[in-house]
Amino acid sequence: MNFKLPLLLLLFVSTFASAQQTISVKGSAPYPATQEYPFICDKYAYSGEINVQIAKTDKGGVLKLTISTASDKAKIAGGVYVDLTNADVIACTDKNVKESADGTTTAYYYFTAAEWLKLKKTDIYAVRFIIVGGPDISGNLTGHFTAYNKMKYFSTAFDKSKKTFDTAKEISVL
Repeated sequence: MNFKLPLLLLLFVSTFASAQQTISVKGSAPYPATQEYPFICDKYAYSGEINVQIAKTDKGGVLKLTISTASDKAKIAGGVYVDLTNADVIACTDKNVKESADGTTTAYYYFTAAEWLKLKKTDIYAVRFIIVGGPDISGNLTGHFTAYNKMKYFSTAFDKSKKTFDTAKEISVL
């Protein structure tokens, strides 16, 4: 009886420790990260969503954007704007850190320490990004897009459940 409670606590803690996500950028050491948030991007005709993940680094943080593409030539390029719920905007410049595999493209952007503090205090409202590609890619698969922090496309006025991800809460735990 005396050993059941400590054993249960150890099992509980180890489950949470192993559930933590990580991000590794171009062969770097893995950074502790949030879950992948499927933000809704209703103007993007191919998939309608982009996966957003944020990791803590020694100097600030990393934003990982992953989206399904119709062509290997399509890439997330240019600067990215992260809109916060308090109307603040974090501008991320393109450092050309990208990956492509299995019909998806991934781009990484870096946050400074000051920007990381903002992310810890305020939820992300939206991420604005650009997809570029070759001339054989359809027009509605390239261009400027905005992905919103929403869990579902549709809901009713009577639905009182949470409709957005608590990004600030998860980032502050990292």
